Amino acid sequence: MKTSSRIRALTRLTVANRVSATYLALVGGAMVIAAAQPLFATGPDASFAWVWPALFTFPTFGFVVWLGEAGWGGDAPAWFLVGGIVVSALVQSLALGAVWQSLRGRRGQPGERLTAAG
Repeated sequence: MKTSSRIRALTRLTVANRVSATYLALVGGAMVIAAAQPLFATGPDASFAWVWPALFTFPTFGFVVWLGEAGWGGDAPAWFLVGGIVVSALVQSLALGAVWQSLRGRRGQPGERLTAAG
């Protein structure tokens, strides 16, 4: 029972608040645009569309790039990098959700601040 409530709480922090949902929508939208870019653009800059999702997931995606360098010598497969963007976005969304909850918890309960300070 405790494990399912922990998983539910982590899921709520990751996707079920305004800040995390907005962040995930931003990253997801950038990934959709980047994936669709080769269908509509024929120029040499079409591959640069993947820079935006990577930048939106920085600094966590930096660790993924480092793993790609270590594992494949700089020639990591596309599935690894796209999966790394997804995992990085989820990790950062969890962090954003935790910060958002802690800020709202402090603001929403002024009586606890007075009790703790006094």
